[in-house]
Amino acid sequence: MTMEYKNILVPVDGSKTAENALKTATEIAKRNQGHVDLLNVIDLKQFSMSFGGMVDANGDVVYQSFEDVNEYLEKLQAEVKANGLDAVDIHARFGTPRTIIAKEFPLDHHTDLIVMGPTGMNAVERALMGAVTDYVTRNAVCDVMVAR
Repeated sequence: MTMEYKNILVPVDGSKTAENALKTATEIAKRNQGHVDLLNVIDLKQFSMSFGGMVDANGDVVYQSFEDVNEYLEKLQAEVKANGLDAVDIHARFGTPRTIIAKEFPLDHHTDLIVMGPTGMNAVERALMGAVTDYVTRNAVCDVMVAR
């Protein structure tokens, strides 16, 4: 049976594995006349972990992070469009990456497929936070492809 995935979610975090997953998702979307949603989830807990709780999560650091994420997403969006797919939207959300990627975003946007890299974190981050990819593959409300 051949699946035609029309709404594809690609969570990106700045890692090479996420950008490789985006290439895979772009090709799937082009074959199926589909749509790609690029998503970055900004986890406010990262600020307290990264800076030992010394940063006010309501201040300029959070705003600058959002601006940086938006700039990154716009760059990826332009690359996807240059690769021949015009149906691509960008999204930045605050919250817990695991649940937003696996459940909340796919339900809100009628996602058929999530394409993501194996992990964007190093070994220490995985030990502290757990691998988001592992959680998503076990709990997603739609199909998940781990692209390498």
